[in-house]
Amino acid sequence: MEGLAQLEALCERLYKSQDSVERAHAERTLKCFSLNTDYISQCQYILANASSPYALMLASSSLLKQVTEHSLPLQLRLDIRNYIINYLASKGPDLEPFVLGSLIQLFCRITKFGWLDDDRFRDVVKEAMNFLGQAPYHYAVGLKILNLLVSEVNQPYPGLPPSRQRRIASAFKDQALFEIFKISLTSLFQLKNDVGSKLQELSLSLSLSCLSFDFMGTSYDESSDEIGTVQVPASWKPVLEDPSTLQIFFDYYAMNHTFSKEALECLLRLASSRRSVFTNDTARLKFLSQLMQGTKEILQTGIGLGDHDNYHAFCRLLGRFKVNYQLSELVNAEGYSDWIHLVADFTLKSLHSWKWAGSSVYYLLGLWSRSVTSVRYVKSDKPNLLDEYVPKIIEGFISSRFDSLQSELSDELGENPLDNVEVLQDQLEFFPYLCRFQYENCSTYMMKIVEPIMQSYMKEANLQICVNSYELSVIEAKLAWFTHIVAAILKIKQVSGLSGESDEIRDAEISACVLRLITITDSGLHSRRYGDASKQRLDRAILTFLQHLRKCYIGDQSALSSKLYARLSELVGLHDHILLLNFIVEKVATNLRSYTECKEVIDHTLSLFLEMASGYMTGKLLLKLDTVKHIILNQKREQFSFLENWECFCSRTTFHYVIGMLLFLEDSLLNFKSSMEPLVQVFIKLESVPDAMFRSDAVKYALIGLMRDLRGIAIATNSRRTYGFLFDWLYPARMPLILKGITHWADTPEVTTPLLKFVAELVLNKSQRLTFDSSSPNGILLFREVSKLITTYGSRILPLPNRADVYTSKYKGISICLTILSRALCGNYVNFGVFELYGDRALVDALDIIVKMILSLPLADILAFRKLAAAYFAFLEILFNNHLSFVLNLDKTAFLYIVGSLEAGLKDLSENISSECATAVDNLATFYFTHVTIGESLASPAALNLAQLISDCPGLFSGILKTLFEIVIFEDRGNQWSLSRAMLSLILINEEMFRNIKAQILASYPLDQHQRLSLCFDKLMADVALSLDSKNREKFTQNLTRFKAEFSAK
Repeated sequence: MEGLAQLEALCERLYKSQDSVERAHAERTLKCFSLNTDYISQCQYILANASSPYALMLASSSLLKQVTEHSLPLQLRLDIRNYIINYLASKGPDLEPFVLGSLIQLFCRITKFGWLDDDRFRDVVKEAMNFLGQAPYHYAVGLKILNLLVSEVNQPYPGLPPSRQRRIASAFKDQALFEIFKISLTSLFQLKNDVGSKLQELSLSLSLSCLSFDFMGTSYDESSDEIGTVQVPASWKPVLEDPSTLQIFFDYYAMNHTFSKEALECLLRLASSRRSVFTNDTARLKFLSQLMQGTKEILQTGIGLGDHDNYHAFCRLLGRFKVNYQLSELVNAEGYSDWIHLVADFTLKSLHSWKWAGSSVYYLLGLWSRSVTSVRYVKSDKPNLLDEYVPKIIEGFISSRFDSLQSELSDELGENPLDNVEVLQDQLEFFPYLCRFQYENCSTYMMKIVEPIMQSYMKEANLQICVNSYELSVIEAKLAWFTHIVAAILKIKQVSGLSGESDEIRDAEISACVLRLITITDSGLHSRRYGDASKQRLDRAILTFLQHLRKCYIGDQSALSSKLYARLSELVGLHDHILLLNFIVEKVATNLRSYTECKEVIDHTLSLFLEMASGYMTGKLLLKLDTVKHIILNQKREQFSFLENWECFCSRTTFHYVIGMLLFLEDSLLNFKSSMEPLVQVFIKLESVPDAMFRSDAVKYALIGLMRDLRGIAIATNSRRTYGFLFDWLYPARMPLILKGITHWADTPEVTTPLLKFVAELVLNKSQRLTFDSSSPNGILLFREVSKLITTYGSRILPLPNRADVYTSKYKGISICLTILSRALCGNYVNFGVFELYGDRALVDALDIIVKMILSLPLADILAFRKLAAAYFAFLEILFNNHLSFVLNLDKTAFLYIVGSLEAGLKDLSENISSECATAVDNLATFYFTHVTIGESLASPAALNLAQLISDCPGLFSGILKTLFEIVIFEDRGNQWSLSRAMLSLILINEEMFRNIKAQILASYPLDQHQRLSLCFDKLMADVALSLDSKNREKFTQNLTRFKAEFSAK
């Protein structure tokens, strides 16, 4: 007993001590209970004899870890399970809540894991029923057991293979879930008069767990508000069709207690039940009518809706009506007219209570928008009444948005919704459908309310100075909202199906309002206010509008013969698509000239410009416009001042990408040279700077800008001819400056990152653009420049000490170097045999410095920084595929580090990285099999080196093979084909190695499973020959798929 007292004291310190050192000591001392299976009996002893709740908690949590992480014998698991259920029955009332919760979780976990192993695990419902027939405390324990069991089975566990998880969940659903749901309903009926009790809450929670079960095994996101159709099994039909089922949840909601939200959540899932679960349409209509009646009573009384959680859940419930039912079904349901009237009133109140309603309005607007888009399909004679209510909702939405602006603008701490265009468009997802439903009335109303606002804005433009900046910001916020609404209406033009001539006329009328607004925004006083946040928000709204207007009425996918232009001609004088395109381009040019510091507006403007240049038709049209010609041929820094702003340097790449795209549409060398003249001047200026002054800030910023500009042009070269323009312009005259830049600025990532990224783009052979003539040495010359660049950078970056931000200062540059070399090695434009043949060290030097860089990277850092990991493992795949002889000539330390990193990469959750590592391992193992295992003699030095390396490290291949087996057995990967290639190569290398791994894997399983699992291994190699030809590989891959399925089975 003295030992038990000491243990209880340790547990007390573990769970209660404020001293971290004392707590860590207790954790180390007690860790053995959860790691060593020999301590299971001691855990049971603690449960039986300890009085401290913390000691009981230790025993329970340790047992939980043991049954989760170890494959315990079947009888031992049954014994633990039986002990725990008896313990809960006898000592449950005296336990602390946290101990009770842990023991129930242990019981449910062991029951779940053993569900397919023995029928006795499936007695859980009967055992829980024994608790329900006793005193209230035991009743609560029984409900908690069932609740946690449903949640436990429904929740995937990382250590459990997904296929087994699905089989357990499917068997549980068929054998126990319906019984548990009926138990929850029975409890709800029995406890109905016990208002506000804990048992009511537990029963309701159990019902919700059952209805939230993942019936189809699709693992939907539980953190999301969105739920799909609930695939209730057919056996549940009698309960669903019983009116008392729906009614009991409405009754519990009406109690207006803390569990009201759970009652609504249950109703939400019942309302989402699949159509086919009902006997016929009559039964389903009866169910819908009862659902409608219940929600109508809530709308009439307003009970519980003062609580925000209830309010949000109720909005979701209303939203499900149109998701799960057709409009014709709603119209034909009893009491539809009263119900839709109440829903309309509720929606209007919610819109005007925008602070309270928040995102809940989203579900109400979803109900209305889905209803109006279904009107054309309704054949019922009964009125749907949408014509009566939708205009009110449109007016309510717009007026509530305008009303909210004053509060949002005065709240300096809160985020203005106009600052995030994507979130704003999400908010406007449903509203445009309402507008197009009654487009004439809606557009008339919108123009009526915006006209006086635009007149006020025009008056402000005519002033010399701003009199009331706050009032002006409110006006611009209202105009921005209006513009976003118009943009959203245009956005759904092609998907709404409402694109008749009358709709195009309405599009023209509301678009003309915004086009007039654009003219006002860039005139008078407003042309001096580009630094104001409200002006920037308005311009971003205008850019969004122009994007959607262009997609609808200009471009490859739009109809040019549109009634829109006739109406636009009358209203704003734009009578065809070229004039409209010119208007958009003028706005783009104005923004690029006027905005110097607002990166968001500049990037949005460039995005619109890029979209227009990317379309074949719109790109050709742009070249006809004088404004575009002027931009292409005169990219003067003073014209676009944002190019010199450090905050907007990243935007330079996009700007020059667009310039390049337009430039190369004409395929004119003369225009190319003329357009590159500003960059030539920068080159000349930098080349004239002496070495002693090359580290100045002026040189630094000029070099960074130049590299970003060149990268944009390089990205735009998509053909052999246009790439030739750029290459001939660069080489050989201008390459020395790039090398000089990396030489002097290697320690400054602000310079090296854009420079290396430009080179990475230059060596990328996309669209086969790097295809030189057969007599041209350009491919070799380009690689020699790349080799000099990487060697220079590597030799300077490696001696530098690591800074606090090691990724930015060092790893990022190394990552880009790996990408550069990967692209060059697999670009297919260099015959690398030439270098060795003529004694040129360009390839060897580049690979040598890259290996030194790799060895400077801790493996943990490679795996931690995802972009670095992606570049590193992609390089290794290419290296092992194309230059394996270089790898085999590395010293032992470097070789072991690289191959060891491949094993770590195999375990990576990224399937791309895992596949790249598998391919690299396969290349290595195939070489060993071909030249060492079945080779007649070790003729090549590379084969000799590999044989010696593997002889010195005999566990290297076996460790990788074991890792591959563990991945296949315990994980569900989508790249099993790639893994199988590496596995076969390794298995055929050494049969004894395969037998040892088989024995190790079997040893980790209970003895009673050895025979079955051993047979699985035998089948794996059935009909697999000692060969690595494609037919034999395919046979092994098929066997491996069957092996995984049978190995993971019961």
